[in-house]
Formats: sequence, structure tokens, C-alpha cells
Amino acid sequence: MLFTLRQTTLLPLSALLMLGGCMHVPRPFSDPGAKARQLAANAPPSRLDVPQPEHTDLSPANSALLSQDIAEALLQQTIPAIAQPARKGDWWLKVTTEQRNDMIVPLYTVMTPQNTVRATQEGVPIPEEMWNEATPEFLKQVASDAAPRVSAVLSGIQADQMNKDPNSLKHRPARVYFSGVKGAPGDGNISLARAFVTYFHNTPDVLQNNPADVDFTVNCHVTLTNAPAGTTSHPQQHIEIVWQVLDKNGKEAGAATQLHDIDAHSLDNYWGDVASAAAQEAAAAVDQILSRYSGRDDAPLPDPASKKKSSDK
Repeated sequence: MLFTLRQTTLLPLSALLMLGGCMHVPRPFSDPGAKARQLAANAPPSRLDVPQPEHTDLSPANSALLSQDIAEALLQQTIPAIAQPARKGDWWLKVTTEQRNDMIVPLYTVMTPQNTVRATQEGVPIPEEMWNEATPEFLKQVASDAAPRVSAVLSGIQADQMNKDPNSLKHRPARVYFSGVKGAPGDGNISLARAFVTYFHNTPDVLQNNPADVDFTVNCHVTLTNAPAGTTSHPQQHIEIVWQVLDKNGKEAGAATQLHDIDAHSLDNYWGDVASAAAQEAAAAVDQILSRYSGRDDAPLPDPASKKKSSDK
């Protein structure tokens, strides 16, 4: 698998309320709207080379600095970019500029290992004077603007490749192995596991009984620690439920974490509705992690070669 930098999605469940033994759960697992997603199976490059920009009117020192800044900003987008000349067999990012009146427009072109253009994205236009007087802080701002734009292009490329692959997750459910729940007091291990399986059947994904030949594995671990007394001076415990998602190579695809302070020992025996509410949230969160990590919901970016063939007909 490619693009396997560790990416953890921390999704806190922060407003659980214990009322008469029931847990009332809001819906905090909404899409945060991040433009970049982890590129998993079918990703284009194993790494993205970022050579120094040419023909941008930047000094050699600033060209080198911009290359490093873009690579670092892409790393923050979970893309393993390297500030180095394009190497044989690597995808790479060509950075150029175009002058439009008194503005400089950065252009970011994703190049294939065959040195063909795959896609180009424009950056925000910059006043020519600012570009010519570029400072290190200014170049970091340029790189910060470039990274999500390039990441979005790569996500579209990945989605296009997945669309062409009949075995990709765009064309079939994800096969998931659930290893169960560990660390919960009382009947929590069993109650949480049963409830999770029940609610997960409502997602597009499919649970497998065997960990062999699956796309993802879900582990769940519960931790209880003593917490300060609540407003009523009752002893409290802090509960943390972590639903970890691993890809087929054992790399973490994401994790949903549920947090709450409860009355001490209130879950020592039966979990009841608490298990149901927590598992319902977790099932939806895990499905969302699978979608974001795999890119199965991303819109495909058409291949320029395919568009040219269509126009020639």
C-alpha cells in the first residue's frame, strides 16, 4: 500500500449524559471538511518529489526554501513528499508561475513518472512586489496555500484509479474484521461488541468472521481511571473508549475516541443503553474513517489522456 503515513482521526464524544442509567448521545462525528485525505490503496505515487521551482524569478536560495516548505506542508496533509530532484519512477510536483497583469499566479503541476502532466492546480494570485521581495515567512504562507490544493488533486487522481479498478472499494463493500472489546468493566466487553456488530450492519461495509483477507480491522479498548468528584461531590471515573481502525498492512487508518466522566462504579455490572448508544456512534464513526482513509467517496479526476481520446472521436 502507498501513502501509509500514520493518520489518526480523533473524534471525541464529549457530551454524554448519564440520566437514569441512560446515555444520551449527540452526533459529533460529522465530516470536518478536510480537503486532504489519506491516500491508501490505489494511490498514485509512493512518494512525491518536490524539486526546486524553476523560472519563477525566485533566487536559488528562495527556490530551495520554497521546495522544502511545500514538502513540509504536504507532509502535514499526510502526503510523503520529499524536497529533492525528480527521481526515475517517482511522481513529482512541478512548481512554476504565470504573470497576469501585476499578479503572480503559482502553478502546481502533478507529473507522472513518465514526465507527463497529470493535473495542474492554481495557487492564490500574489502581488508581483510581494513575490519579488519574498521572505521566509511569506514562502511558508505560499506553501501552506499550495498543500491542500495539491492534496485535493492527488485525492482525485486516486479516486479515478479506484473508479477504473473493479476490485476497489468504489465498487464493493469494505471487508472488516472486528476483534472485539477489551478492558471494559462489568458486561461492557460483551455488550459493546454485540451492539457494535448490530449497528455496523447498517453501514455499507461487511463484517468478516476471519481476519484473513480483509481490508480493515477494528479494535476497541476501554480504559477507566479515577476522576475528580463531580458537582454533587460524588466519586467520579473517567471512561475512554477507543475504536482503532487498521488497514490490511496493520497501519492505523484512524481512531474514534469517546470520552466521559461517570459516577464511580456505575458500569461495574450492566451497561445497558450505554453500550447501545456508544456503539451506534462508533459504528458510524468507523464507517466514516474507512471512507476518508480509502478515498472511496472522493470525486474522480479525469485522466487527461482519456479526455483527449474523447475529443478526438
